[in-house]
Amino acid sequence: MDWAYQASKRLLSNPVDEAISMLFADIGKAADVDRVFMLEYDLHHLRFRNAYEWCRCGVRSFLKELQDTPVTLIAWLHQSLVKGEALMIHDVDNLPRVARSLQIEMLRQNDKSVLCVPVMHDGSLRACLGFDMTRHKRRWRLEEANELSRCAALIATARYGCPAPVGQPLADAAATPAPLIFLLRQSGARGVGLDEILGLRSAQNYTEVWLGDGSVVLDQRPLKIWAGLVPKAGFMRIHRTAIVNLQHVVELDRPPSGVRWDVRLRTLSKPWSVSRAYQQELRQRLGI
Repeated sequence: MDWAYQASKRLLSNPVDEAISMLFADIGKAADVDRVFMLEYDLHHLRFRNAYEWCRCGVRSFLKELQDTPVTLIAWLHQSLVKGEALMIHDVDNLPRVARSLQIEMLRQNDKSVLCVPVMHDGSLRACLGFDMTRHKRRWRLEEANELSRCAALIATARYGCPAPVGQPLADAAATPAPLIFLLRQSGARGVGLDEILGLRSAQNYTEVWLGDGSVVLDQRPLKIWAGLVPKAGFMRIHRTAIVNLQHVVELDRPPSGVRWDVRLRTLSKPWSVSRAYQQELRQRLGI
């Protein structure tokens, strides 16, 4: 098993897009899997698209369908990927309840087992690379995950490591609407911008999403899922039961005793408590 060597040969001797497509065919056949895919994130990690895909003869392609898809669809998977962790799903039927939306999508694709590894560049998650099994269930081996991760590292360098050619215009971010993150309610879903979220509080197996307009939406996913969804650059956990959007912190109360700290969030009348374990990081993040 030396898929990374094959990846190196393809990436060194062909244009990146062509090399990745050829590589997927190589490792798909070598690994005896039914589908090889690469899901690529936007800069906000709020949406993804199926950028590359190889399918065994007779296996349906989903390349054209999974475009500009909200990351909340794969939230359970995303929480591992954003930490740089591979995920070996041996049996899609046995995914936990919190992964229900992901399970529905996998079953729609007739997936029985899935192996997925993160594609990281400069310490940031850029995409994920994976195998699907549709013919039968498969128990993945650690060696397979490790070798696929080596391929992911090579792909990341080839695809994201080179600067844009001189003279190539940069994307006009102002012309692109801010992406939405979707709150999953019992009555449906509501899309909100990240800057609308003041904070998140645990409500047992659910999460209270506090919004700038004064409303509180009860999302049907636990706080640990949201911890992987919101970008760490703007959000911070201040308590095991609470995460805040730092751009909405307007005041930090630190009594002389130093035992209990509170933060006040824009438009909210009641402060939120800061656990001792997060106090030093909060000071650094606020620059005080």
